[in-house]
Order: sequence, then C-alpha cells, then structure tokens
Amino acid sequence: MKRMLVFLWCTGFSLILSAQMYIRINQLGYPPLGSKVAVLCMKGDTDNLPTTFEVLSATSGKVVFRGTLGTDMGGYGPFQHSWRLPFTPLSKAGTYQVRCGATLSPPFRIDAAVMQGAADFCLRYMRQQRSGFNPFLKDSCHTYDGFTLYGPMPDSTHIDVVGGWHDASDYLQYSTTSANATWHLLAAYRDFPAVFGDQHQANGLAGANGQSDVLDEARWGLTWLQKMNPSDELLFNQLGDDRDHVRMRMPGLDTNYYQKGFERPVYFCSGKPQVRGKFMNQTTGTASTAGKFSSAFALAASVYAKSDPELAALFRHKAAAAYTFGQQQPGVCQTASVKSPYIYAEGNWVDDMELAATGQGRWQEAFSYAAMEKITPWLGQDTAHHYEWYPFINLGHYELARQVQGAQRDSLIAWYRQGIEKVWEKASHNAFYRGVPFIWCSNNLSTSFAIQCYWYRQLSGDTRFVELEQANFDWLFGCNPWGTSMVYGLPAEGDTPVDPHSAFTHLKDYPIDGGLVDGPVYTQIFKNLIGIQLMAADEYSDFQSDLAVYHDDYGDYSTNEPTMDGTASLIYLLAAQEQQALIQNAPKSSLKNRRVHNR
Repeated sequence: MKRMLVFLWCTGFSLILSAQMYIRINQLGYPPLGSKVAVLCMKGDTDNLPTTFEVLSATSGKVVFRGTLGTDMGGYGPFQHSWRLPFTPLSKAGTYQVRCGATLSPPFRIDAAVMQGAADFCLRYMRQQRSGFNPFLKDSCHTYDGFTLYGPMPDSTHIDVVGGWHDASDYLQYSTTSANATWHLLAAYRDFPAVFGDQHQANGLAGANGQSDVLDEARWGLTWLQKMNPSDELLFNQLGDDRDHVRMRMPGLDTNYYQKGFERPVYFCSGKPQVRGKFMNQTTGTASTAGKFSSAFALAASVYAKSDPELAALFRHKAAAAYTFGQQQPGVCQTASVKSPYIYAEGNWVDDMELAATGQGRWQEAFSYAAMEKITPWLGQDTAHHYEWYPFINLGHYELARQVQGAQRDSLIAWYRQGIEKVWEKASHNAFYRGVPFIWCSNNLSTSFAIQCYWYRQLSGDTRFVELEQANFDWLFGCNPWGTSMVYGLPAEGDTPVDPHSAFTHLKDYPIDGGLVDGPVYTQIFKNLIGIQLMAADEYSDFQSDLAVYHDDYGDYSTNEPTMDGTASLIYLLAAQEQQALIQNAPKSSLKNRRVHNR
C-alpha cells in the first residue's frame, strides 16, 4: 500500500487517463553534464500515441525541454512497446518530471550534488553486517568462532576468526566475498578520497576518529582476513555453512546449529573437493581464494604505506605469501554446502591471480594471466552458474593497465572493449539497454559491468559506451520495468525496497539503509528455486513477465535479499559517480575541503 500511494502521488491523475503507459527514470537523479535518458514503456497498441515528449519543472509545471519519441524499440518484459527518451542537453539544476501525453514520470533532480553522500549512505549497510561487535545493534554476536575442518590440524581445532561481515541476510561468511568487498572499499578510498566523510569510529559507533569511514570499514574487513589467514601456510575459505538457514533470527541469538556449542565451522582452503550435501563441490585448487586475499592485502599495503609503514609492511608480506599459496595450487576454491545444492560455484581463477600478480609488481606474470582470460566469460552470455565468474569483472585488467604501457596496455584496454561490445550486441536491441543476464545477483553483475564501462572510459578516453554505462547505473535506481530502486532507502523519497529478505526488517522493523538487493531473475529460475513463497500480494504483478521477475517480498530470497559484497561494489560505483559529477560541474570547487552529508 505504501508503494502504491507513492506511485499515485508521482503520476497523479494521469494514471487514470493512461493506465498502459509508464515512464521509468533514475530516481536518484542526474548530474547536469551527464547522460540523461528516460524509458517510455507501453502495453497495448500505439493508436493516438504522441510523437513528442516533454520535460517540465516539477514545481512550476513549465516545459523546459521537448524531444521526439524516436524509434519504437519493441517489446521488453511485460511491455509490447518501448522508447528511449533522451534529454541530455537539459543541464539546469532543478526538480523535473518527464511527460508523454498524459503520463508523468516520478520527480527527479538534476544537480551537480545529486550523488552527494550516496556512497557514505551505503556504508551504513556494511556496518550493520558486522560480525563480532555490531555497531547498529550495539551488541556482539558470533563471539565463539570457530572450529576447523579440512585443515592440516585435527578437525574441530578451535581458531579465533571472530569479526568480518555477514554475507547477506544469513550469517555465513566467505573469504572470497569479504576479500572482494575489502578491495572495493580500499579502491574507493584510494581513487575518491574526498567523497567520503568521517562520522564514525573504527568500531562503527558514531563519532569522528580522524579517518575516513570507508577506510574504517575496509580495515574491519582486513582484520578478519588476517584471522582467516593466520600464517603463511594457513588460509581459510568459509565460516559457517547452510545449516545456518534453519530460521530467521537476529545475529546475537545463534544457538547450536553445528553440534559444537556456539562455535561455527571454518573451512580450510585444501584445494580439494569438500562436502556439499549429497555431493561434493568442484574445487580444483586454491588460487581463486588466495588471489583475492593477496590483492586485498597488497592494496592495503599501498594505502597504508605513508600513514602506517609498519602495518603496510605486514600487509606486503601477507600479500606475497597468499600469492605463493595460490601459485602452489592453481584452480578454483568453491564454497561448501551441507543441506542444499546452492553454493558459490566459482569457475575461474586466473583473473584473481592477475590482480594478485599486479599487486606484487610482477607485471609480466600478471599479463600472462590476463592473456589466459581476456574477456570475463559471462559478458555477452545469457546465463551462468551462481557466482561462476566472480567477481563479475576483471579487476586486474584495470589495475595492470595503470602500470604498463605500449602494446600490453593497448591489449588490456581492447579486451575490456571487446567484453563491453559483447554486452552491447544484446543491449542495443531493447530500450533499457539491458544486456546483463537475469541470474542470481543480477544487480551485482550490473554494478560490476557499469564499473568496467567506467574504467574503460577512463583508460581509453572512448565515450562510445557512455549511454550503456549510464543505463546500467540507471537500472539500479528505477529505470527498469518495475520502476523501483534496488537499494534500500536510496533515494529517501523514492520507490525502494521495504520488505527485503532480512531478519533486521522482518523481525525488528530495523531499516537496512544502503543495502543493494539481489535483483531480478529469469522467471524460469524463480519457478524452480527451493523454499520460495511470497508472503503478501505482489505489488509489481503488472510488471512481471515470462522474461524476469522481481518481488519486494520477504519470502523471495532470490531477488530481494541484500548482499554485502554487491553493496561494497556499489559504494565504489557511487563514489566514482559523485566525484565525476563534481569534476564536470564544479571544477573550481575544493574537493578536499568539501563536507559530505549522509542522507
């Protein structure tokens, strides 16, 4: 009911006059000099369809821009017709709506500061996902972790791995997702330091500590990674398993799910298959996990090089040791599952070792790894296994291209371009420019692909894919068939998830501010998942289709569960967007002294 009231307010009386036409926009808004495109969607025939659209001031009603409707790009999802409505030339700051005939879009802003504070806002979710001491709850949880499995020591040996982040709305913790999240947070601090504020202490409680909040959060991840890699020859992959999924509860209320008191199992990176219910996973080595550890430690060493040389030296050592650990057993290290068939079925590892080698300054080795997987395999494909090509983007290509010159750099940039072109081949045929497959965590893929487009543009100066890049960003904030942002509470006045698959909201009505939900999946995937049952009437029923579904419903863990690692990637993307807008629109302003506000 809440969302329907918002929708009626946004569209006004035009909903009655034009029930079959919808205009989708990025509810977060647009920087003045950026790409701006709305999407008009229509059910039914096109009789008496206007040939133009308008952008009008949301306050005065005055028309400030007119454009032609252009080419009908055909059906997509629940719609039989769709058009792209570009209004990029409109750059004056203000609040606007797009109108076609009697149909109005929700209001949106154009402003140089439209992204201000968004990345910091999403850090709220990261703090809320902390294990050990949780600053949102002001309480501790999982303080007995954990006991070892598959390691060189006897099974059930106690090891201290308290800390880190819960992975999603369950309380499992994975080294792969945590290392990737840590890397993105460190990279966001390195690349866009002026975007982030200092409003929290290292423990996550309110209060400045003289250090950027994003670096505080990255350090929380690094501390846990150190525990999961306590010595050069010990590397652990996972904390807990799917026995966690017995029921929803708050994190401090865990009981004996693993038959060893309050301790949880800690899975060693053995390089060999491990338990997966009736089956074994398909682990072939350790490099995919070890490479991620090494990359996070190496970037941390660079970030702390001046402020804390002793700490930086420790991270350099750990980065080198983890890289060696991966070299000793090339291959993928998949996660373990006891009761269900769902795991992180990682299928590649050379991208992880490319990034790790780059962090070690071993650029020739890095390029050799890069040449083994030039294009991330899911790009241009229709489907993939869950987390098969994780972390969904070849981070190493960008980092290595920053270090090398000549033919090697040209090759790395070309491989990025070729991957983008594979997606563009699909995206160019629909009005949403959608070329990302609707697999589990499709929003994570969209975020990563937008980052790849951004990095390609930074490296090459080629702006051909700006609209494609922007379309993937817009998708996350409402320019999609469902007309909803996929980030809880962002923007505050928009249509965003209100009933995610989360114990915090479901049991306590606590907001999960800044959490990026999984996103739409193929309808066929949804129909075949185990244990999904919608708990309320589907407010998006008019926009579901045989192609894909999204439900803002606690019962749908496949489309509406927030993820820690997806949110961390989004923090990098939001920071890039914010700094880009400021550079484009206020080149004389001081980024260094600008105060950033949380929303």
